[in-house]
Amino acid sequence: MVGRVQGKIALMTGGASGLAKASAEMFVAEGGKVVIADIDEAGGKAVADALGDAAVFVRLDVTQEQDWIDGFAFAKQTFGGVHVLLNSAGIGWTQPVTEIALEDWRRVHAIDLDGVFLGCKHGIPAIAATIQGGVGSAKGSIVNISSIAGNIAGHNMAAYNSAKAAVRHLSKSVALHCCRQGLEIRCNSVHPTFVDTPILNKHRERFGAEEAMRKLARQVPIGRVGEPREVAYAILFLASDESSYTTGSELLVDGGISAM
Repeated sequence: MVGRVQGKIALMTGGASGLAKASAEMFVAEGGKVVIADIDEAGGKAVADALGDAAVFVRLDVTQEQDWIDGFAFAKQTFGGVHVLLNSAGIGWTQPVTEIALEDWRRVHAIDLDGVFLGCKHGIPAIAATIQGGVGSAKGSIVNISSIAGNIAGHNMAAYNSAKAAVRHLSKSVALHCCRQGLEIRCNSVHPTFVDTPILNKHRERFGAEEAMRKLARQVPIGRVGEPREVAYAILFLASDESSYTTGSELLVDGGISAM
């Protein structure tokens, strides 16, 4: 199909790289417009420039509430509003509960959880206003990137497990809130396993690129690390009206790990 998100405008955090970059490229290819949001100005601008007139960049630190307010205002000023919010910005953290410093625990939650909360808090009224204003599509969608680590715990992933599990449940609460308010806004979470994005750089630095990929692939029943586009297709589905009866759900893109 072509034009799966025709007329839709998205704001995507973490858009300078990884899953959000792949999603932005796919979103534009399918007829949408994208606000690339990131703290990486050079990377974000490069992605937006490569996508042409259908994309713009805005600097947005997901832990700063004013940045969210300004980001949605920028989307309205530039494209007329926003229909889709992709909360993809995040950091990984591998450390057991007895060793992680409180400062690091709070940092992981500030980015991976508080950033999603702030996006939903300000994204819901921004999307509702866009729909009510008759700009483009009449339906909205929030897609929150959780992780398979939000469903399955690891002995050395205390902070990451905690934050990503909270994103999973927060997404369900947001979905029910929008239903109760009669808003045409759905909210779902996506749960990838190991995907070839910068979040795996620490593994590459520790073991070398090839060995790191082999080690991670051995943990996945399908036998390999995922590609960003494979998760982007799931995000595109949830962003589009094809998933109009799907809300409060979690979409596992995990190579079979959750089936073990």
